[in-house]
Amino acid sequence: MNTTIVLLSLSAILLSGFLLTRITKLAKLPNVTGYIIAGIVIGPYFLNLITHEMVGNMGFISDIALSLIAFGVGRFFIKEAFQEVGPGIIIITVLESLFAGIYVALFMYYIFRLNWSFCLILGSIATATAPASTMVTIRQYHARGNFVNILLQVIAFDDAVCLIAFSISAAIINSSAEIDVSAAKIILPVAYNIGALAIGFISGVVLSRLMTSKRSEENRLILTISLLLGISGLCAYVDISPLLSCMVFGASYINLTKDSELYRQLEKFTPPILSIFFVVSGMSLNISSFNTFGIAGISYFIVRILGKYSGAYVGCSIANTTKTVRNFLGLALIPQAGVAIGLAFLGKRMLPESIGNTLMTIILSSSVLYELLGPLCAKIALTYSGAIDKNNLTADNNSESKLSSF
Repeated sequence: MNTTIVLLSLSAILLSGFLLTRITKLAKLPNVTGYIIAGIVIGPYFLNLITHEMVGNMGFISDIALSLIAFGVGRFFIKEAFQEVGPGIIIITVLESLFAGIYVALFMYYIFRLNWSFCLILGSIATATAPASTMVTIRQYHARGNFVNILLQVIAFDDAVCLIAFSISAAIINSSAEIDVSAAKIILPVAYNIGALAIGFISGVVLSRLMTSKRSEENRLILTISLLLGISGLCAYVDISPLLSCMVFGASYINLTKDSELYRQLEKFTPPILSIFFVVSGMSLNISSFNTFGIAGISYFIVRILGKYSGAYVGCSIANTTKTVRNFLGLALIPQAGVAIGLAFLGKRMLPESIGNTLMTIILSSSVLYELLGPLCAKIALTYSGAIDKNNLTADNNSESKLSSF
């Protein structure tokens, strides 16, 4: 592809994301919302400033962004945090995931009388939560505290629960003669993910040995990013998400070194990459697909939210968390993209063509809606839980209002 076109496209992506955040700031919406709207506007389904070909060639951006985000999430998996919350995190994660999956599967089957295989796959995908937009919102408002620690640990474990749920659903469907998917296609992704977890842990050990006191900040970033890109490349080769592996990488490094400064250094490096990632995500939405989204798609969108919230509420009650965590954790678990979209592609191959296309339409369309609504809900949850310092919130709004007056 012409280098000039690539560079101009990247420039347009970054600039449009910046300009749209000036507008969304007026409505006091998080930056992620502006990025996604920018992608919709300049993408191939609206103004077509960025072509289908260009969007298709930017898949690597999501892998890089997810690896950076996941590594940052890993720092919250410190032993002290687990000792503070105990096994409650596992209980909360399992319930908020499974409630969403069970709600969706049963609702689609009994209300819409849809194919049971379709309902199982859709329900298992409903368990997934995308951490990217929540993480960016946390960074934007400098949210801290027990609520944030619990939230990040829950969304980190969430993908593991989703993978297990999807694998079980796929195994059940695979026992039927209606499909032609070998057991290897179900078992191999699980094996690859286990191997990726091992690679993540080994990378953390290696990086902890390489990070001597004499390393400059520049070299610390070079070593860290090189390992993250290596993990992402290996995961892409076997077609799995780098999320879990990079989380383990970040978790093993922080527990071995207690070096939190590295994560702050990476935060200075990531904003342009995350901006591109969310703008490109917005470009992937075909606006005309909403014509086929239908009542079933709207029901999926709403029922999954109810499942996430009620599951988190019940889990927090069992885990005996504080009232603020119990009341607001579910609001921060709404976003869904990344892993869900990847599993939808696999699920599509396991279903008849017409049903498979319906699955993809529901997941792709709802993912963008979730990513638009999710950051706002996360901001509300973080604000009312006390995780956002009101001074930070005021300072952010004031500084952005000054910038928006150019």
